[in-house]
Amino acid sequence: MTARRLGRTNVGVSPLGFGAAPIGNLYTPLDDDRARATVEAAWDAGVRYYDTAPHYGLGLSERRLGAALAHRPRAEFTVSTKVGRLLEPHPAPTGSDLAAGGFAVPDTLIRRPDYSRDGVLRSLEGSLTRLGLDRVDIVYVHDPDDHLDTALGQALPALAALRDQGVIGAVGVGMNTVSPLLRVVAEADVDAVMVAGRWTLIDRTARPLLEACERRGVSVVAAAPFNSGLLSRPRPADDASFDYGPAPAETLRRARHLADICAAHHTVLPHAALRFPLRAPVVAGVVAGFRTPDEVISAARWSAMDLPESTWSALDETAETAQPFPGCRAGWGGGAS
Repeated sequence: MTARRLGRTNVGVSPLGFGAAPIGNLYTPLDDDRARATVEAAWDAGVRYYDTAPHYGLGLSERRLGAALAHRPRAEFTVSTKVGRLLEPHPAPTGSDLAAGGFAVPDTLIRRPDYSRDGVLRSLEGSLTRLGLDRVDIVYVHDPDDHLDTALGQALPALAALRDQGVIGAVGVGMNTVSPLLRVVAEADVDAVMVAGRWTLIDRTARPLLEACERRGVSVVAAAPFNSGLLSRPRPADDASFDYGPAPAETLRRARHLADICAAHHTVLPHAALRFPLRAPVVAGVVAGFRTPDEVISAARWSAMDLPESTWSALDETAETAQPFPGCRAGWGGGAS
């Protein structure tokens, strides 16, 4: 996979990125061997961008990812992690993080929001230790929805200073809400934004963000292209998830209509979902989470094959007339990139 550069930096990401939340035991346990095999399958498929965070499994994702990449040439892959949540000893553990954080791991640690300069430095130091690396390529400020002023005033300037000193390669913010990211792009010195679930085949509400990023020379990394599972199967099931909860009836109906269009055009819904974000030239890569080698292999194949313009036209027409997301224009710049 040919690397795409982030903003004006020298950091490159492969068009398909490996989202490492699942190997942190997101929702259900995954053993060490399966986690390593999934990362190995991604490498063998040409994936060279790996995204993680302390939040994912209370550090388990970072530890597993670092161990799986330890024997790979460091110059040949890109790693991103995140800051904003410090991991500290849990004063009253319950036995599991599932209820509090969504990960099937013991809750011996607790997440404490900290978007200060010192919090950023402490978080990054912990991540480097867990990853077993002497540097990370991209650092995102993670979900600063309720701490945006502190993130803009402290976290992002601290990361920009580290980038300017050559300690990290690129600075970004990762969120699943568009409005705060628009403010970040307007006010902060960032190289990339990671937007989760808002620039997908079925939800195109991040279009204003993409347009702002294009104007400012900021790259976009589109995460969660399957919208928490809704678009991950050829035909969404009755119990499909959307945005980390049950899919509303109208959203499920729309997803199935998109699936029918894909079938009529001799492809499948997850193929279109994975390729859609890459149509926008400002999108450097798509990050999806994987639990098994087979999932990675299928995604790598889909990400490498574009769809005919006739298929995109049919899918865009449906998205353009959909009621849940008014005002979205079809496609991007007249066609696939």
